[in-house]
Amino acid sequence: MVKDGSELLDRLLKDIVTESSQTFNLEAFIPLLREHIYVKDAFGRQYVISWISILNAVPDINMVNYLTEILDGLFVMLEDNTPEIQRMCETTISQFLKSIRNDSSSVRMEDTINTLITHAQLPNELIKSIAITWIREFVQIFGPNVLPFAGGIFTAILPCLEYNVESKRSIKECAVSVNSSMMRLVSTKELKTQTIAKIDLRSIMDVLSQYLTHNSMHTKIAVLKWMHHLFTNFPNEMSMHASNLNNNLLSTLADNSDEVVLQSLSVLAEIVNSQDTRDLNDFNKTHYRKFLLSLLNLFSEEKLILENRASLIIRNLCVLLNAEYIYRTFAEIIAEEVPNLKFASTVVRLLNIILLTSTELFELRTSLRNISNVKSADLFQCLYKSWAHCPVSTLSLCLLAQSYQHVAQLVVLFGDVEVTLELLNELDKLVQLIESPIFAPLRLTLVSKANNGADAQYLAHALFGILMLLPQTEAFDTLRNRLQCVPNYWGQDRIDERNSLEYKSGIDFDALEQHFIKLQKAHREQRIVHRKRSVITPE
Repeated sequence: MVKDGSELLDRLLKDIVTESSQTFNLEAFIPLLREHIYVKDAFGRQYVISWISILNAVPDINMVNYLTEILDGLFVMLEDNTPEIQRMCETTISQFLKSIRNDSSSVRMEDTINTLITHAQLPNELIKSIAITWIREFVQIFGPNVLPFAGGIFTAILPCLEYNVESKRSIKECAVSVNSSMMRLVSTKELKTQTIAKIDLRSIMDVLSQYLTHNSMHTKIAVLKWMHHLFTNFPNEMSMHASNLNNNLLSTLADNSDEVVLQSLSVLAEIVNSQDTRDLNDFNKTHYRKFLLSLLNLFSEEKLILENRASLIIRNLCVLLNAEYIYRTFAEIIAEEVPNLKFASTVVRLLNIILLTSTELFELRTSLRNISNVKSADLFQCLYKSWAHCPVSTLSLCLLAQSYQHVAQLVVLFGDVEVTLELLNELDKLVQLIESPIFAPLRLTLVSKANNGADAQYLAHALFGILMLLPQTEAFDTLRNRLQCVPNYWGQDRIDERNSLEYKSGIDFDALEQHFIKLQKAHREQRIVHRKRSVITPE
């Protein structure tokens, strides 16, 4: 009877408030609601929700004004195990959102969005879904005004991008929508000045750096896209964050996902480009060198990255940055700052195969074929000083640069080079490359009378020298068959070396030959030391 009486009294009170809403002291009533909204009792919660719903339905009462007082409590009630309370609470929250869509002028956006960000991070799927839905609506309604809260919004949505189960699909879709809307807000060129004034780059970068190590591929890709987006739109403001990011970005190059690696490379390239504001024709070594040195250090420390990812990384960097600068800087670093000769040889072998086979480096190959040009000759000499770490790579570089007389001289020096199985495998691959489309101009040189046939005869001598180095394998037969097609009249006339492209380049090949001999001697001595150590201290 007491309960029935209480319910009757409650209904009468609600009727009185509804009918006399203009005289009702809502200011005094809201603190009572806020005080009781965190009650644990199911009946108490129903009572509070019913009052909020009734008041929100009265046309003369604008409950949105007091939303920040009760929204947190409503989200807490959503965790109730009673389906009826969940339904009532969800309906009430939906009514508030509908009211905000119709008129957002009375909502205290700053306080409300902080509440939403807090609840969007909770594990409860229903609460998370509703909170992120509200955030999506707020981004669309308030536009640039939400940018000061970007860090918190990212904290809420980025973990949701990994969801791939059906029950969480709507949460993921909503998070993707928020992410896209935020990116469009930051991209608005007309509001760029306002945007940079509102956005807190430091807090955003703290959040993005935190999620860069997240387990989810989708989350990491979203983070990297944001970093790229910010460096593209605000290069000057982002410059202070570049140095802190480099190590984190380099670590993502070991990721199992190619997409993550490629996206990380695009950010690293954008950082280098944003730091290098000088004209492209004036090569500023500092930023390239610093970045590529850290990349080589990573290759040296992480063998798996060197074996599985290095080729992908270098090829894409040559697209994103200037390929000639990349190769020139790598060559300078290897020549000057890599004491480990075996590692230097491995990197040179990798750079060489990329140079000879990648479509991304077509322009660089074309440049190296014309060493009569001063710039190309300088690049060739720069590469040669590092390429000399690997004998077969040196041969292929010289063949590419049409320095055929020098190749013939180098082949003779192979008598002093230790012929290992590794070297024979490289020679085998070189023969395969000679038969590839990339070396079609080289094969045509064999039947060319250009430069009075000097290049053709020097090339034939060089290839016969390589043939003599090969054991009688399939590669030997392939090269022998090719050389049998060389015209018989080659070699009958005396060669005038002044007619060759090599002579016209003006390069001091004698000095390069001495450099090659010196480096190969250093490799031989290091191998001897390593063998002694392995005998004394077996691995």
